[in-house]
Parts: sequence; structure tokens; C-alpha cells
Amino acid sequence: MTGICAGRVAVVTGAGRGLGRAHALALAAEGAHVVVNDLGVAADGAGASAGPAQRVADEIRAHGGRAVAHSGDITTTDGAASLVATALDTYGRLDTLVNNAGFLRDRMLVNLDEDDWDAVIRVHLKGHFLPLRHAAAHWRAEAKSGRTPAARVINTASGAGLLGSVGQGNYSAAKAGIIGLTLVAAAELARYGVQINAIAPAARTRMTERTFAATMAAPADGEFDAMAPENVSPLVVWLSSADSAGVTGRVFEAEGGRITVMEGWRPGPTEDTGSRRTPAGAGEAARRLLATAEEPGPVYGAR
Repeated sequence: MTGICAGRVAVVTGAGRGLGRAHALALAAEGAHVVVNDLGVAADGAGASAGPAQRVADEIRAHGGRAVAHSGDITTTDGAASLVATALDTYGRLDTLVNNAGFLRDRMLVNLDEDDWDAVIRVHLKGHFLPLRHAAAHWRAEAKSGRTPAARVINTASGAGLLGSVGQGNYSAAKAGIIGLTLVAAAELARYGVQINAIAPAARTRMTERTFAATMAAPADGEFDAMAPENVSPLVVWLSSADSAGVTGRVFEAEGGRITVMEGWRPGPTEDTGSRRTPAGAGEAARRLLATAEEPGPVYGAR
């Protein structure tokens, strides 16, 4: 099998359904050997099943690709370590990590309890950190042994992490944290041949079908399905490949046929008195600066 990822080994977390499944299939179609990870939980994180990961791995093999299922919990040290070990033990190498696993427990802040906060932060933020941590340790060891890899990490952020989303304080905080983690990891790991980027996808998945039901309905036959998760995967595949050399520390929005490079926090209007201000003086300066500053994008769901 040939393609831009031919011979590369890719791990995809949360690959049993939705975006993760689309990414795994697209990577395999471009020649990657894929480790399909999914804990098989419900949309709110309850339960577990090896079925979703195994079905996607079987689907890849049925189309002539190579894949192995992994149903471990990547929010634990043992689960994340076994994920990386599965790639190395099965295929002898690891080239790409796509962090995608996640679920939702949406509540307005006054109704958001600690368990719902912890669960969402855990699966999204810790579920990115631990696989990245174990993959990075392997790649650093390779680089120090004189085998500098062309390694790639694609993290999954969200517009909620960029702008916020009403009713999703836990999810928005986790996704914003993923962006920060991406920037730090890209800076720290570049010396070891590792490139790390993030995507903020918009697609019709199990996680979004209730929130965006009115705008994410499937189109009529023959029309372009702008919200199909498969539309996001080509960018993920390219970022996973050696062809993306030199691209790191970036955040991309991807939806339908649209790709946008997101430009993060940058200094805007500023004043410096060279001395300490009074509270009233600080307020006056803030008002002047805000008058010339760009308005932030609206929080999703705000009225």
C-alpha cells in the first residue's frame, strides 16, 4: 500500500467512533499501520467495551490495511504506556500520535459538580498528556541514540477552547489547556525531531449531535456533507506525514472544506507610564486601550 504515510506507524486515541475512526481509516488508506485505541465508553464516559476499537481495526484490515486494537485507558499511566508499547511491540516503531479521545458532561457552571469537572478534564487534558509523555520519552531515547525520528503529534482542541462555550466550562477549560500543552510540547520536543500541532475540528459526531442538531443535519443525497468527520481527516493525515516537515506549534480550525490557521494571543494596544498607577488611573488606561482593541470573538451559545 502506498500513500503519504506509507510505512509509518500511527496511534489514534478515541478511534472507535466519529472523528477518531475517520482519522484511523484515512491514515490506513494512506499506508500507515494504525493502533486503534478506544475505551468504548458511552457519550458521557460511562462503561467500557473493547468492541468499538476492534471493529475499526477489523474494518481497516478488511480493506487491506494493517491495524491492531487497543482498549486500554489512556488517562492512566499504565494505559498510556501500554498504548505506546503496543505500537512498538506490533510494528517496531512509532511515528505519529493522534490524541483524540474525549467525552462530554455539559452543565451550566452553577450546576457543574466536581465529578463532572474532573472527568472531563481527565479524559481530554490528562488523556492528551499521558500518551504524549510516553511517546515523547521513546522519541527522545531514539534521538539520543542517533536515530532522530520524523515524529508527529496531532492534538485535538476545539473552538470551545479558543472562544469558550456556554454550558461547557469543563470542556472549554480542558481544550484551552490542550492548546497550551501543544505550544509547550512543540517548543520542548523540537530538538528530538518531534512536531506537535493541534486541530480545532467541527463535525457531526456523537459528541456534537445534540448540541448542533439543527445545523449539523446530514445533507440530501448528492450534496456535500460539510459536517462529515471525514472532512477533517485529510489535514490530520498530512500533519501526520513526513510531508509536513517544518510545521509545528500551530493550531488549525478544520470544518468541511475550510482550513484556518488560528493566530493566538498577541500584544494589542498598550500604554506604559514607567511608574505605578493609581487604581483610577489604571482604569482610565484600560478604558482607552479597550476603545482601540479588537473585540473578542463571541462565546459559543452566548446571546
